[in-house]
Amino acid sequence: MRIIFCGTPQFAVPTLEQLIEEKFEIGLVVTNPDEPQGRGYQMKASPVKEAAARAGLKVFQPAKLKDPSVQEVITSVHPEAIIVVAYGHIIPGWMIDLPPFGAINLHASLLPKYRGAAPIPWSIVRGESVTGVTTMKIGRGLDTGPILLQEEIAIGPGDTSETLVEQLSVIGASLMMKTLRRIESANIEPRPQDESVATYAPILRKEDGRIEWKKSADEIWKLVRGMRPWPTAFTTFRGRGLQIWAVAPAAEVVDSSVPSGTLRTEPKRLLVACGDSSWLEIQELQLEGRRRMGATEFLNGVRLRPDDKLGGP
Repeated sequence: MRIIFCGTPQFAVPTLEQLIEEKFEIGLVVTNPDEPQGRGYQMKASPVKEAAARAGLKVFQPAKLKDPSVQEVITSVHPEAIIVVAYGHIIPGWMIDLPPFGAINLHASLLPKYRGAAPIPWSIVRGESVTGVTTMKIGRGLDTGPILLQEEIAIGPGDTSETLVEQLSVIGASLMMKTLRRIESANIEPRPQDESVATYAPILRKEDGRIEWKKSADEIWKLVRGMRPWPTAFTTFRGRGLQIWAVAPAAEVVDSSVPSGTLRTEPKRLLVACGDSSWLEIQELQLEGRRRMGATEFLNGVRLRPDDKLGGP
Protein backbone atom coordinates (compact mmCIF):
# COMPACT_ATOMS: atom_id res chain seq x y z
CA MET A 1 0.00 0.00 0.00
CA ARG A 2 1.39 3.38 -1.02
CA ILE A 3 0.67 6.00 1.62
CA ILE A 4 1.20 9.61 2.56
CA PHE A 5 1.82 10.16 6.27
CA CYS A 6 0.76 13.42 7.93
CA GLY A 7 1.88 14.15 11.51
CA THR A 8 3.88 16.56 13.62
CA PRO A 9 4.55 15.85 17.35
CA GLN A 10 6.22 12.97 19.16
CA PHE A 11 2.82 11.26 19.54
CA ALA A 12 2.86 10.55 15.79
CA VAL A 13 6.40 9.13 15.62
CA PRO A 14 5.65 5.54 16.77
CA THR A 15 3.06 5.18 14.00
CA LEU A 16 5.50 6.44 11.36
CA GLU A 17 8.22 4.13 12.64
CA GLN A 18 5.83 1.16 12.63
CA LEU A 19 4.81 1.91 9.04
CA ILE A 20 8.49 1.92 8.07
CA GLU A 21 9.17 -1.33 9.95
CA GLU A 22 6.24 -3.09 8.32
CA LYS A 23 7.43 -2.08 4.84
CA PHE A 24 4.57 0.17 3.81
CA GLU A 25 5.49 2.30 0.82
CA ILE A 26 5.66 5.83 2.22
CA GLY A 27 5.67 8.18 -0.75
CA LEU A 28 5.67 11.39 1.29
CA VAL A 29 5.74 12.61 4.88
CA VAL A 30 3.81 15.85 5.47
CA THR A 31 4.55 17.81 8.64
CA ASN A 32 4.52 21.36 9.97
CA PRO A 33 7.21 23.86 8.98
CA ASP A 34 10.21 24.22 11.30
CA GLU A 35 9.57 26.65 14.17
CA PRO A 36 11.84 28.87 16.28
CA GLN A 37 12.34 27.50 19.79
CA GLY A 38 14.37 28.21 22.91
CA ARG A 39 16.07 31.39 24.04
CA GLY A 40 18.01 31.70 20.81
CA TYR A 41 14.90 31.14 18.66
CA GLN A 42 16.75 28.60 16.56
CA MET A 43 14.66 26.79 13.96
CA LYS A 44 13.57 23.37 15.21
CA ALA A 45 12.24 20.51 13.11
CA SER A 46 9.18 18.58 14.26
CA PRO A 47 9.74 15.11 15.78
CA VAL A 48 8.04 13.60 12.72
CA LYS A 49 10.43 15.41 10.35
CA GLU A 50 13.39 14.16 12.36
CA ALA A 51 12.09 10.57 12.24
CA ALA A 52 11.43 10.82 8.50
CA ALA A 53 14.94 12.19 7.89
CA ARG A 54 16.48 9.27 9.80
CA ALA A 55 14.63 6.89 7.48
CA GLY A 56 15.54 8.82 4.32
CA LEU A 57 11.92 9.67 3.50
CA LYS A 58 10.82 12.63 1.41
CA VAL A 59 9.41 15.41 3.62
CA PHE A 60 6.95 18.15 2.64
CA GLN A 61 6.24 21.09 5.01
CA PRO A 62 3.44 23.30 3.71
CA ALA A 63 2.18 26.10 5.95
CA LYS A 64 -1.35 25.60 4.60
CA LEU A 65 -3.08 22.84 2.68
CA LYS A 66 -5.33 25.18 0.66
CA ASP A 67 -2.57 26.33 -1.67
CA PRO A 68 -3.03 24.82 -5.19
CA SER A 69 0.69 24.00 -5.32
CA VAL A 70 0.21 21.82 -2.21
CA GLN A 71 -2.56 19.88 -3.92
CA GLU A 72 -0.29 19.35 -6.92
CA VAL A 73 2.53 17.90 -4.78
CA ILE A 74 0.28 15.57 -2.78
CA THR A 75 -1.72 14.42 -5.80
CA SER A 76 1.48 13.55 -7.70
CA VAL A 77 2.27 10.83 -5.11
CA HIS A 78 -0.88 8.87 -6.09
CA PRO A 79 -1.45 7.58 -2.54
CA GLU A 80 -3.72 4.63 -1.88
CA ALA A 81 -4.27 5.91 1.68
CA ILE A 82 -3.44 9.04 3.66
CA ILE A 83 -2.59 8.45 7.32
CA VAL A 84 -3.09 11.37 9.71
CA VAL A 85 -1.77 11.36 13.29
CA ALA A 86 -1.81 14.62 15.27
CA TYR A 87 -0.94 16.64 12.18
CA GLY A 88 -2.47 19.88 13.44
CA HIS A 89 -4.39 20.90 10.29
CA ILE A 90 -7.92 20.30 9.07
CA ILE A 91 -7.75 17.91 6.11
CA PRO A 92 -9.51 19.49 3.10
CA GLY A 93 -12.13 17.67 1.07
CA TRP A 94 -9.94 17.16 -2.00
CA MET A 95 -7.39 15.37 0.18
CA ILE A 96 -10.03 13.18 1.83
CA ASP A 97 -11.35 12.10 -1.56
CA LEU A 98 -7.94 11.54 -3.19
CA PRO A 99 -6.88 8.02 -2.08
CA PRO A 100 -9.05 4.96 -2.88
CA PHE A 101 -8.72 3.64 0.70
CA GLY A 102 -9.47 7.09 2.14
CA ALA A 103 -7.85 9.34 4.71
CA ILE A 104 -7.45 7.51 8.02
CA ASN A 105 -6.92 9.25 11.34
CA LEU A 106 -5.56 7.98 14.67
CA HIS A 107 -7.31 9.88 17.47
CA ALA A 108 -6.30 9.72 21.14
CA SER A 109 -9.73 9.08 22.60
CA LEU A 110 -12.59 6.62 22.49
CA LEU A 111 -14.66 8.49 19.96
CA PRO A 112 -17.20 10.00 19.93
CA LYS A 113 -16.02 11.16 23.37
CA TYR A 114 -13.40 13.91 23.41
CA ARG A 115 -13.44 15.06 19.83
CA GLY A 116 -11.01 17.90 19.24
CA ALA A 117 -7.44 18.99 19.84
CA ALA A 118 -6.75 17.95 23.45
CA PRO A 119 -8.49 14.65 24.29
CA ILE A 120 -5.84 13.33 26.68
CA PRO A 121 -5.66 16.29 29.10
CA TRP A 122 -9.42 16.73 29.26
CA SER A 123 -10.07 13.03 29.87
CA ILE A 124 -7.93 13.30 33.02
CA VAL A 125 -9.32 16.66 34.16
CA ARG A 126 -12.90 15.44 33.78
CA GLY A 127 -12.24 12.32 35.80
CA GLU A 128 -12.49 9.55 33.22
CA SER A 129 -11.40 6.11 34.43
CA VAL A 130 -10.62 4.85 30.92
CA THR A 131 -9.36 6.30 27.66
CA GLY A 132 -7.97 4.82 24.47
CA VAL A 133 -7.31 5.29 20.78
CA THR A 134 -9.54 5.20 17.73
CA THR A 135 -8.83 4.76 14.03
CA MET A 136 -11.43 6.41 11.85
CA LYS A 137 -12.15 7.48 8.30
CA ILE A 138 -11.79 11.24 8.12
CA GLY A 139 -15.00 13.04 7.19
CA ARG A 140 -15.98 16.67 6.71
CA GLY A 141 -16.74 17.32 10.40
CA LEU A 142 -14.42 17.57 13.40
CA ASP A 143 -13.54 13.95 14.31
CA THR A 144 -16.99 12.82 13.17
CA GLY A 145 -16.04 10.17 10.60
CA PRO A 146 -16.94 6.49 10.92
CA ILE A 147 -14.96 4.40 13.42
CA LEU A 148 -12.73 1.60 12.18
CA LEU A 149 -11.07 0.12 15.31
CA GLN A 150 -10.65 1.10 18.98
CA GLU A 151 -8.52 0.02 21.92
CA GLU A 152 -9.14 0.97 25.55
CA ILE A 153 -6.79 1.42 28.54
CA ALA A 154 -7.36 2.40 32.16
CA ILE A 155 -6.33 5.82 33.48
CA GLY A 156 -4.37 5.11 36.66
CA PRO A 157 -4.13 7.44 39.68
CA GLY A 158 -0.51 8.18 38.80
CA ASP A 159 -1.17 8.96 35.15
CA THR A 160 -0.60 12.43 33.74
CA SER A 161 -0.99 13.73 30.20
CA GLU A 162 2.70 12.95 29.73
CA THR A 163 2.39 9.28 30.67
CA LEU A 164 -0.80 8.75 28.67
CA VAL A 165 0.67 10.36 25.54
CA GLU A 166 3.54 7.89 25.69
CA GLN A 167 1.29 4.87 26.26
CA LEU A 168 -1.34 5.81 23.69
CA SER A 169 1.18 6.66 20.99
CA VAL A 170 2.53 3.08 21.12
CA ILE A 171 -0.89 1.45 21.38
CA GLY A 172 -2.15 3.68 18.59
CA ALA A 173 0.70 2.71 16.27
CA SER A 174 -0.18 -0.96 16.67
CA LEU A 175 -3.88 -0.24 16.15
CA MET A 176 -3.13 1.65 12.92
CA MET A 177 -1.20 -1.35 11.57
CA LYS A 178 -4.15 -3.66 12.35
CA THR A 179 -6.47 -1.19 10.67
CA LEU A 180 -4.43 -0.97 7.47
CA ARG A 181 -3.98 -4.73 7.19
CA ARG A 182 -7.73 -5.24 7.56
CA ILE A 183 -8.42 -2.51 4.98
CA GLU A 184 -6.06 -4.27 2.57
CA SER A 185 -7.90 -7.55 3.04
CA ALA A 186 -11.35 -5.89 2.91
CA ASN A 187 -12.01 -7.23 6.41
CA ILE A 188 -13.24 -4.12 8.21
CA GLU A 189 -16.62 -2.44 8.49
CA PRO A 190 -16.70 1.27 9.41
CA ARG A 191 -19.43 2.14 11.92
CA PRO A 192 -21.01 5.55 12.46
CA GLN A 193 -20.40 7.45 15.67
CA ASP A 194 -23.19 7.84 18.20
CA GLU A 195 -23.81 11.60 18.20
CA SER A 196 -25.88 11.38 21.39
CA VAL A 197 -22.76 10.70 23.53
CA ALA A 198 -20.30 12.97 21.72
CA THR A 199 -18.16 15.33 23.82
CA TYR A 200 -15.58 17.97 22.90
CA ALA A 201 -11.97 18.49 24.03
CA PRO A 202 -10.97 22.05 23.05
CA ILE A 203 -7.41 23.16 22.47
CA LEU A 204 -5.64 24.04 25.72
CA ARG A 205 -5.12 27.66 26.72
CA LYS A 206 -2.71 28.96 29.34
CA GLU A 207 -5.66 30.02 31.50
CA ASP A 208 -6.98 26.44 31.67
CA GLY A 209 -4.19 25.66 34.14
CA ARG A 210 -5.24 28.26 36.72
CA ILE A 211 -6.12 26.61 40.05
CA GLU A 212 -9.29 27.65 41.86
CA TRP A 213 -8.66 26.63 45.46
CA LYS A 214 -12.39 26.64 46.23
CA LYS A 215 -12.65 23.44 44.19
CA SER A 216 -12.16 20.11 45.93
CA ALA A 217 -8.73 18.53 46.39
CA ASP A 218 -9.82 15.72 44.07
CA GLU A 219 -10.73 18.15 41.27
CA ILE A 220 -7.45 20.04 41.62
CA TRP A 221 -5.49 16.78 41.68
CA LYS A 222 -7.02 15.86 38.31
CA LEU A 223 -6.30 19.34 36.93
CA VAL A 224 -2.62 19.16 37.94
CA ARG A 225 -2.21 15.75 36.28
CA GLY A 226 -4.06 16.78 33.12
CA MET A 227 -2.17 20.04 32.61
CA ARG A 228 1.28 18.40 32.51
CA PRO A 229 3.49 19.27 30.69
CA TRP A 230 1.59 22.30 29.32
CA PRO A 231 0.20 24.71 30.37
CA THR A 232 0.95 23.30 33.85
CA ALA A 233 -1.40 24.00 36.76
CA PHE A 234 -0.52 27.33 38.34
CA THR A 235 -1.38 29.77 41.10
CA THR A 236 0.33 32.65 42.91
CA PHE A 237 2.39 32.88 46.09
CA ARG A 238 3.27 36.26 47.58
CA GLY A 239 2.45 37.90 44.28
CA ARG A 240 4.69 35.63 42.21
CA GLY A 241 3.69 32.89 39.81
CA LEU A 242 3.82 29.35 41.18
CA GLN A 243 3.57 26.24 39.03
CA ILE A 244 2.23 23.10 40.71
CA TRP A 245 3.69 19.92 39.20
CA ALA A 246 2.61 17.12 41.54
CA VAL A 247 0.00 16.83 44.29
CA ALA A 248 -2.07 14.23 46.14
CA PRO A 249 -5.38 14.48 48.03
CA ALA A 250 -4.76 14.32 51.78
CA ALA A 251 -6.80 12.37 54.32
CA GLU A 252 -7.15 15.32 56.70
CA VAL A 253 -10.40 17.32 56.86
CA VAL A 254 -10.40 21.12 56.66
CA ASP A 255 -12.13 23.10 59.39
CA SER A 256 -14.90 25.12 57.72
CA SER A 257 -13.42 28.35 59.11
CA VAL A 258 -10.13 27.87 57.20
CA PRO A 259 -10.15 29.88 53.92
CA SER A 260 -9.38 28.06 50.68
CA GLY A 261 -5.74 28.45 49.66
CA THR A 262 -4.48 28.51 53.27
CA LEU A 263 -1.13 26.78 53.70
CA ARG A 264 -0.25 24.41 56.51
CA THR A 265 3.00 22.60 57.15
CA GLU A 266 3.69 19.29 58.81
CA PRO A 267 7.01 17.43 59.04
CA LYS A 268 8.14 17.10 55.40
CA ARG A 269 4.64 17.98 54.11
CA LEU A 270 3.07 21.08 52.59
CA LEU A 271 -0.74 21.16 52.65
CA VAL A 272 -3.20 23.62 51.14
CA ALA A 273 -6.87 24.00 52.08
CA CYS A 274 -9.34 23.34 49.26
CA GLY A 275 -13.11 23.29 48.84
CA ASP A 276 -15.42 20.59 50.18
CA SER A 277 -13.47 20.56 53.48
CA SER A 278 -10.47 18.90 51.80
CA TRP A 279 -6.70 19.30 52.01
CA LEU A 280 -4.26 18.78 49.16
CA GLU A 281 -0.63 17.82 49.66
CA ILE A 282 1.75 19.66 47.33
CA GLN A 283 4.64 17.40 46.38
CA GLU A 284 6.46 19.25 43.60
CA LEU A 285 6.30 22.92 42.66
CA GLN A 286 8.20 25.71 40.92
CA LEU A 287 8.28 29.33 42.03
CA GLU A 288 8.59 31.93 39.28
CA GLY A 289 12.24 32.36 38.31
CA ARG A 290 13.36 29.19 40.10
CA ARG A 291 13.68 25.50 39.21
CA ARG A 292 11.28 22.68 40.01
CA MET A 293 11.70 21.22 43.48
CA GLY A 294 10.07 19.03 46.07
CA ALA A 295 7.96 20.49 48.88
CA THR A 296 10.64 19.84 51.53
CA GLU A 297 13.27 21.78 49.60
CA PHE A 298 10.80 24.59 49.00
CA LEU A 299 10.00 24.84 52.71
CA ASN A 300 13.71 24.85 53.57
CA GLY A 301 14.13 27.95 51.41
CA VAL A 302 10.91 29.79 52.29
CA ARG A 303 9.87 30.64 55.83
CA LEU A 304 6.07 30.52 55.77
CA ARG A 305 4.16 33.30 57.49
CA PRO A 306 0.77 32.82 59.23
CA ASP A 307 -1.00 34.88 56.55
CA ASP A 308 0.53 33.08 53.55
CA LYS A 309 -2.01 31.77 51.05
CA LEU A 310 -1.97 30.41 47.53
CA GLY A 311 -3.92 32.31 44.90
CA GLY A 312 -3.83 35.60 46.79
CA PRO A 313 -2.01 38.86 46.08
